[in-house]
Amino acid sequence: MSDLLPLFPLPNVVLFPNVFLPLHIFEPRYREMVADALASDRLIGMVLLRPGWEHDYEGRPPVYSIGCSGVITHVERLADGRYNIVLRGLERFRVAREDHTRSYRRAVVDSLTERQLAADDRAVLRNQRAKLEALLAPEVEKAGPSETSGAKGNTSSAMSDEDLVNALAQYLELEPLEKQALLERDSLRGRAESLVELLEMKTLIARTPGMSNVAH
Repeated sequence: MSDLLPLFPLPNVVLFPNVFLPLHIFEPRYREMVADALASDRLIGMVLLRPGWEHDYEGRPPVYSIGCSGVITHVERLADGRYNIVLRGLERFRVAREDHTRSYRRAVVDSLTERQLAADDRAVLRNQRAKLEALLAPEVEKAGPSETSGAKGNTSSAMSDEDLVNALAQYLELEPLEKQALLERDSLRGRAESLVELLEMKTLIARTPGMSNVAH
């Protein structure tokens, strides 16, 4: 990872390792960011804006310190200078300090390695995967065969446990802060357990009359 990682802060997007993220780049500062990344190592760090960002979006509003780097795997430069790109998530990082010498944000970051899984972690993870598949089965059936090519439809495919958990964390319709909390878990087991708890809670709320009003 470069000494200074370009940061792309958004209010509603969280990137996870080994998951693909399409992005449309139209602001001049982020067009510059993409051009510089393409001329270098093609790396960009996705970070989530903290609540209240609306008051200073054109500036440098606070972001959550933990994000995920991604490498540009596909790029389309449009005639007017905008870009369509695809990032593939690489690894989590923590922002150590920011650099403000460019129009866009850059930062010195510390890589965050996932805590290694022990044998008992693998057993727990298999159990959590089964729970995820059971929780998502009704949604897959509701979507029908033509719509099951995404993350929900791949729960019974040959995806690895890591790819499955990270893909569900990114692609499911969760609140940005819920996704950020999942990203901040320091192990795949912890992320899977938190995802199961989150989906079980949402299922309970959806099935209990009046509970959704209480939850808000």
